[in-house]
Amino acid sequence: MDTPQTPVRHIVSLSGGKDSTALAIFLRDRIEDLEYVFCDTGEELRETYEYIDKLEAFLGKEIHRLNPDRPFRHYLALYNGVLPDTRTRWCTRKLKIEPFEEFVGDTLCHSYVGIRADEAHRKGYISTKPNIIPHYPFIEHGIVKADVFRILEESGIGIPKYYDWRSRSGCYFCFFQQRVEWVGLLENHPDLYQKAMEFEKVDPVTGEGYTWVEKESLAQLRDPERVVKIKEESKKKRPIDKKANLSLSQVFDEDDDGGEGCLICHL
Repeated sequence: MDTPQTPVRHIVSLSGGKDSTALAIFLRDRIEDLEYVFCDTGEELRETYEYIDKLEAFLGKEIHRLNPDRPFRHYLALYNGVLPDTRTRWCTRKLKIEPFEEFVGDTLCHSYVGIRADEAHRKGYISTKPNIIPHYPFIEHGIVKADVFRILEESGIGIPKYYDWRSRSGCYFCFFQQRVEWVGLLENHPDLYQKAMEFEKVDPVTGEGYTWVEKESLAQLRDPERVVKIKEESKKKRPIDKKANLSLSQVFDEDDDGGEGCLICHL
């Protein structure tokens, strides 16, 4: 009598960014029964959704969208309107990690993470559940940033359109964004900038302000003189004009000037 085998799952969690996308492509024909998931916060860029759809067509397999009934605004109400920040990161926990763990359940799961060989210092994982085992194929195969762009180019997928003005994936109001990326949001998606600005508030009791950018509201940041200054400061840090053929994602490091982003959001 045959002993029933314990089910094992193999999953790539996608952020809509270049690294996790390249990883999905890299592993597509290497791992049988590979699953793909995308934790949707309900506040992603339109380009992100378009990119996920494009990848799904390339893979020829469903990308499971999680969080359809519990978007960011649901949890924002539970947290009394207090915005997430680099210390609390409740958005990552509630909208990325917990939905992923719920999707996996208690089944043994091999989770593949798109950390590259040239950023092995970021090695870490999004979950502490013992049944979820992380793997880092790019580190194991020595794949670096240039290889990721090559994989995306050769597949025909390319990079997301938002990389023209943004260096990472994630919500349009991500608090890890650099100020110049907020300017990019203002110029490319003024409607989303307005929505992000409306999330900000001042506590009437304490007078404490809840803003996405430290010590600066989005209303202040969008001032034309402030925008000019931010652009000038950005050019001093990174001479983008000398690399005119490169996207922002190729010029900046993902954690440059914005702190170490959440792995499940920004890969």
